Amino acid sequence: MMGPFGPVALVEREGVLVGLEWRLPEMSGQSALLAEGLAQLSAYFEGRLKRFDLPLDWGAGLNAAVRRAMADIPHGETRTYGQIAKRVGAAPQAVGQACGANPLPILIPCHRVTGTDWFGGFSAPGGVETKAALLRHEGALLL
Repeated sequence: MMGPFGPVALVEREGVLVGLEWRLPEMSGQSALLAEGLAQLSAYFEGRLKRFDLPLDWGAGLNAAVRRAMADIPHGETRTYGQIAKRVGAAPQAVGQACGANPLPILIPCHRVTGTDWFGGFSAPGGVETKAALLRHEGALLL
């Protein structure tokens, strides 16, 4: 699909989504899960969806804990790396690394995690400008 930040494709493995990539998806032979994922992304970008309902690969260990904590951040709100770190029992730097390793940006909303007095990074095309645009789209108060 072509999203507001460029092309977006989803990657599925064994019935769960394992990746969101910044490229055009292959439309031939698309599974029901991939079609539903793209439909939900489209609804999100159109402002009709605030929480995704898709089977996701959460990963393991600290990555899984951080991803689940990110997924619990309500639409339109942010949390700091320190707040997530306290929740999962890890250092803020480790949380930052786990956010950066998130293979499902937007679906698992790493864009909702910021520093205490800085914005943090984002891996999408456009970097932090895209992160800011996603937060504005959600109506989040920016730093």
